[in-house]
Amino acid sequence: MGQGAKDTAVLSFNDRRLYPILGYNGTGNYFLPAMGKSIGTSEQKRLLALLRRIRLDAGLRQVDLAERLRQPQSFVSKYESGERRLDLLELRQICEAVGITLAKFIRMFEK
Repeated sequence: MGQGAKDTAVLSFNDRRLYPILGYNGTGNYFLPAMGKSIGTSEQKRLLALLRRIRLDAGLRQVDLAERLRQPQSFVSKYESGERRLDLLELRQICEAVGITLAKFIRMFEK
């Protein structure tokens, strides 16, 4: 091996102390909890309630927020009711439209 190979450190996944949060169990296998469906869960209900609350706290009706987002009112209605899911970029736009940051929204959700 040349000198460059010595400079490149290869981190071992065999050391649980290096990667305890990655779910490494020391046998060469990773374990992560199974992802279940989120529709209808208490967390999803909290998310929908928070989406509605940030709109109301901003003093906006669904139609007002929809105008800011350049979407029809049904767009707001559908995501607030859980009929439509949002991607991260849409969520960020909604947060900006009601005057909060995405980071603040996440902190509010995690409380």
